[in-house]
Amino acid sequence: MNTQAQARFNMVEQQIRPWQVLDKAALNVLSQLPRELFVPQAYQALAYTDTEVPLANGHSMLPPRVDARLMHDLELTGTEKVLVIGVGSGYLCALVAGRAQRVIGLEMDTELAATARDNLQRAGVSHVDVRVANGNQGAAGDAPFDAIVLGGSVAEVPQALLQQLKVGGRLLAIVGQDPVMCATLFTRTGDAAWNSKALWDTTAPRLQGFTEPSRFQF
Repeated sequence: MNTQAQARFNMVEQQIRPWQVLDKAALNVLSQLPRELFVPQAYQALAYTDTEVPLANGHSMLPPRVDARLMHDLELTGTEKVLVIGVGSGYLCALVAGRAQRVIGLEMDTELAATARDNLQRAGVSHVDVRVANGNQGAAGDAPFDAIVLGGSVAEVPQALLQQLKVGGRLLAIVGQDPVMCATLFTRTGDAAWNSKALWDTTAPRLQGFTEPSRFQF
């Protein structure tokens, strides 16, 4: 086993399994996808560490356990159409693509979007369509989606995104204000009905383009 493969094995066993990522199909994707292909050259030593990795223009990759848990908790079966908002380096898109039929990724930063496309191509992931767009409005022209996942945190999930789920579809986002954020699963239960369930606590950098509620009380 080469050094990177050993590091990937250790990541799965020491970081990801303890975070309740136990589904065999999800673990298989994590074990086979080379994360180093999505990490900037200057930070290759951090490819499999439990930390945020810096990206261009002040952005960062989520720790592997967070991306892994987001992919795992969508409970994809391989047939779904999924929207990923906040593509970053493309790693979360690649994980989701390993468990979905079609993935559309939205990224506001033009440079990041181009890098993500290159990374996905190098990793041999062909069924991800990365677009430069503000994710807060989703991709209505391609809706409805079986699942939507946000690759960063938001103060609240816009109704426009929830509307783009199929009935029975799921949206997973890290919601809240630092230092209290929670990965929250929203499920569309009817034409005008959704429920939400808090899953696990974490923190994550803010996604660009989403509104922040005023902190002032009048």
